[in-house]
Amino acid sequence: MWQTGSHRQHQHQTPDPYTPASGSTELSINEYDLTLDYDVGLNRLKGQARLAGSALVDIEQLTLDLDRPIRVEEVLLWCAGTPVDVRSFRQRRGKLAITPSRDLKAGDSFRLSIRYRGKPRAGNGLWGDIGWEELADGALVAGQPTGAPSWFPCNDLPADKARYRISVTVESGYRVTCNGELVSHEDRRGRETWVFEQPEPMSTYLATVQIGRYECLDLPGDVPQSVVAPPSLADRARAALSRQDAMMTLFASRFGPYPFGRYTVVVTDDELEIPLEAQSVSVFGRNHLGPASASLVAHELAHQWFGNSVTAGKWRDIWLHEGFATYAEWMWAEAADGVSSDQRAAVDLEWLQHQRQDLQLADPGPAAMFDERVYRRGALTLHILRRSAGDGIFFELLQEWTQKYRHSCAGTRDFLDLADKAYASAGVSANGLLGPWLFEPSVPEVPFRA
Repeated sequence: MWQTGSHRQHQHQTPDPYTPASGSTELSINEYDLTLDYDVGLNRLKGQARLAGSALVDIEQLTLDLDRPIRVEEVLLWCAGTPVDVRSFRQRRGKLAITPSRDLKAGDSFRLSIRYRGKPRAGNGLWGDIGWEELADGALVAGQPTGAPSWFPCNDLPADKARYRISVTVESGYRVTCNGELVSHEDRRGRETWVFEQPEPMSTYLATVQIGRYECLDLPGDVPQSVVAPPSLADRARAALSRQDAMMTLFASRFGPYPFGRYTVVVTDDELEIPLEAQSVSVFGRNHLGPASASLVAHELAHQWFGNSVTAGKWRDIWLHEGFATYAEWMWAEAADGVSSDQRAAVDLEWLQHQRQDLQLADPGPAAMFDERVYRRGALTLHILRRSAGDGIFFELLQEWTQKYRHSCAGTRDFLDLADKAYASAGVSANGLLGPWLFEPSVPEVPFRA
């Protein structure tokens, strides 16, 4: 598992103003190897996290994110393969500060082994309960945007992507689902161990663990797909996902190939406020299996391209996730049900015009990151671009976007630069067309009749 070299060239990182307490800009992690043992009934977690990374600057103290209900018991450090004594480690205000016996120099590779235990819990803040949550009979992780430190030590910046191996041991009778591929499963003396590997780079907030009395059902499709659900919900879950493969085919034709090895949908026996997004995994509550499930299924599937593979490097650019996924709902409704995107645009435009005119789409502020206006205005912004020169150039742009930034990070300016080049032959300035939609709070006049 351990490799001292990075899988990517690290870009200079800066703190995210939306989550200023999260992450360190002095180091980068490129591999997480998590070995977890969880007692479902007592909500007790024991873990060992092995991290491989590199120093971006000279470092006297390595700092990671880890919530206080989790107590660290041991820290070991290697630099360039050589053991380095750890003088001290301490936890304070959601941080784990590790002081080695000597400084690390910029460019040094390092490995950390961190043993910890505790009773994980979701943190309650600006965006509600975020992190590891107990279910009636199981557990789930809701990681976006700052929930990862509730269950493992990490560098909690969306731009710091890494490979993952996650091993989870639980009582027999429970099924575990994590990101990526299930590579082994063992049952020993009444406890089962499930091991998953996610080889494609992943942001910390997209890492997930789902535990419940579930069964796994394969779904049809060229891309391996499955649904993990309680037996009592299996038929309803399969029915709700009956058109998912058609969505996969449509989106692959419009966005480019599906970016991961498989796609898994988890359905909990509990009701959830909203579906949850994770890399190669989406999570729905039993309350999401009704007649309106198609739009939710399309939205979460689209996030695998927009949010998971291509990830906003800063939270201010969240519209690149939510606007695109919302527009994917429109595209599916257009292809499957004949509801034109012009019709959807007209409905959402009227709705936006009756809302407060104080949201800047490309920088909505942390309190408004998940405001409904970000979703709808983001989709409408894309529709404006699509209508400016037709489907051909628009979908070529989306495929170029998902290919150029595949498994990496990008921002609004990156999208505008790419769009400007793509639309130059049509005589359209993407910056000029989309600037008011992205950077001005008032909803602009629509340059076509919706």
